[in-house]
Amino acid sequence: MRTPLFRLVPSAFAGALVLLAATTAAQTLTPHRVPKDHPIVGRWTYTVPDGSCTETYQFRSDGTSVVTSGDEIAETVFEIAAKPDADGFYKWSDELVKDNGKKDCAGEVTAVGKVVTNYILFSPGGEELIICAQQSLDACFGPLERAQGTSI
Repeated sequence: MRTPLFRLVPSAFAGALVLLAATTAAQTLTPHRVPKDHPIVGRWTYTVPDGSCTETYQFRSDGTSVVTSGDEIAETVFEIAAKPDADGFYKWSDELVKDNGKKDCAGEVTAVGKVVTNYILFSPGGEELIICAQQSLDACFGPLERAQGTSI
């Protein structure tokens, strides 16, 4: 079994982190093309430690994504920095534009229109990432692993 590059205590699940970092301002994102070689493009998965729930994030180069979490299926538009900051974090803003109204891994139903900003840090090889509420390792979850066949 492969040893993860990130050793983190998950902040419950992604749904919980997204709620933690949610912005309440009336903000709307417009999808922006992301270079196909940007490290975010592809499919990423996270399974909660007890194995009871899996989340999958499919980031497309057209600036949209599909997220499945538990019974939830959601579509988003996102913006992500082209390059990381000096500490390696990519600023990532995401807006939920469509949702099936079912519960995610955290047992929550996310409202359409919710915009969140988080920070992504990739492992040196680009096969794992963590999502953080701020540009620090104080409130992060992961690692998410790149799904087979989706490397850049």
